[in-house]
Amino acid sequence: MTEFADRWGLGPEKYWLRGALPEEKVRFSEEVGVWEVSGYPEVLEVLGDSGSFSADSTRLFDVDEEQAKLIKGDMAQMEGPDHLHMRRQVGRAFSPRRMQDLESRITALGSRLADRLAGRDRFDLLGDFVDDLSGILFSELLGTPPEQRHMFKAVDRTMDADVQMSTVDGGGEEYFDSLLGPLLPLRDFLGEVIDERAAEPRQDLLSLMLEFRYLDGRPMERDEIINFAVAVLGAGHLTSPILIGNTMLCLESHPGQAARVRADRSLVPGMFEEVMRYFTPATTSYRASLTAVEVGGVKIPEDQMVSLHLGAANRDPRQFPDADTFDVGRAPNQHVGYGRGAHYCVGAAMARVETRVIFDLLLDRFPRLRVDPETPPVFFGSPEFTGVRSLAVRVD
Repeated sequence: MTEFADRWGLGPEKYWLRGALPEEKVRFSEEVGVWEVSGYPEVLEVLGDSGSFSADSTRLFDVDEEQAKLIKGDMAQMEGPDHLHMRRQVGRAFSPRRMQDLESRITALGSRLADRLAGRDRFDLLGDFVDDLSGILFSELLGTPPEQRHMFKAVDRTMDADVQMSTVDGGGEEYFDSLLGPLLPLRDFLGEVIDERAAEPRQDLLSLMLEFRYLDGRPMERDEIINFAVAVLGAGHLTSPILIGNTMLCLESHPGQAARVRADRSLVPGMFEEVMRYFTPATTSYRASLTAVEVGGVKIPEDQMVSLHLGAANRDPRQFPDADTFDVGRAPNQHVGYGRGAHYCVGAAMARVETRVIFDLLLDRFPRLRVDPETPPVFFGSPEFTGVRSLAVRVD
């Protein structure tokens, strides 16, 4: 049961990868001053109860004016009717018609980028291919210059901070600083493009955001648009490279499942859903209790930080038979890897299209693609994230 985690050097803090789920599905951690929820039905209960839990985790901390500027407009922290209204507006950028057009663009662009790898027997799957492909796609979506897609790497750096949310001894402030600090150069970059679009709109997402309105008719402020764009990047651009990298590790560890996928490409979409469950990238989500509330038979007091262990919930045998088995044909597979409810990942549709098309293209071009056994994968450092940032592969 621990073979997968041991093989790739994953630490004990990712306990669900070792089949070590806690008996108490809702428990209080004295160490960090946070309530931890690890069971599937209990996580769903919290995610579905917006009357008792707020996605705005900053409400429990003394956020100063400068920090507030870096948070306001972030969809992950927004609440209520205005949040739903904004999601509907940004949803226009991820409509079925746009996703259909996106598929053709990925195929053409991916083929061109794959041509650069011709003749090589090994390369970094992310650094030499997927990162560029996803970066160009999101540059085109947002309306930023593709040659400056390296600016998006600022979002990556937020996932390298070895900092955990805590309500003890100023841990919350340190946590938010670790997330917001690396984003400052990206914010400046996006702000400049937004100013250009305000003067000369185009057919891109940043121009569309300038048209967004709250329910009372107010336009979004400049800082809010920047934060909104950063949230879209975090939800979409990062998901595809990490999910493809994680998928390669799963297939390398389960050759029988890899053979199934190679023999039947119709399994590819379901394979990615299973990777989201089995090897969940974003393993933690936070809520703040608005009132005293009972979850899973345990009473959580008012004004408490609640940590939802999505990775653990996705291994709960009460929901998933043979939960520690990787099965590309698993159905049904109602995982919470993209969240659930009002804050369901806004970039999920794009991630599903992008990963499917890219993976099919990779298998077409490199039918013997496999993880390079001589070069260990490099993982992001965040304890709340499980994803590769660099993955060496061989094609022979």
